[in-house]
Amino acid sequence: MLKRGFWCECWTANLAEQQPPALLASFDAYSAPQADRWVSVALCTISPRLDADASDEAWEWLYEGRIETRRALLRAEPRTVSVTHARTRITWMIRPVLFLPLAQRQDAELPTYANEFEHRPTE
Repeated sequence: MLKRGFWCECWTANLAEQQPPALLASFDAYSAPQADRWVSVALCTISPRLDADASDEAWEWLYEGRIETRRALLRAEPRTVSVTHARTRITWMIRPVLFLPLAQRQDAELPTYANEFEHRPTE
């Protein structure tokens, strides 16, 4: 059975260089509140280290933009949140997805070599 959720990514880009953005982190969220909370926690964590303008951007989203983000996610619409600190743009992207279930291991046999490994006690 497919499960609805959100795929969340955090990208950074150096605005002074002609390089593509770099993926910093990703997260699978299973509800709109969980998805926007991921961004919220990240912004609250880094905001003390941001320059004044970037900190203002972060807190503006936390106080006002987060509500709009949550509403959009509840409508299954993708959202992007960005702050620019010095020459670095940090962007969180959240998009609705359908998660595929993984096969249950207990319903399938393990490969024959799986039993060849001995448990070694830790010292």
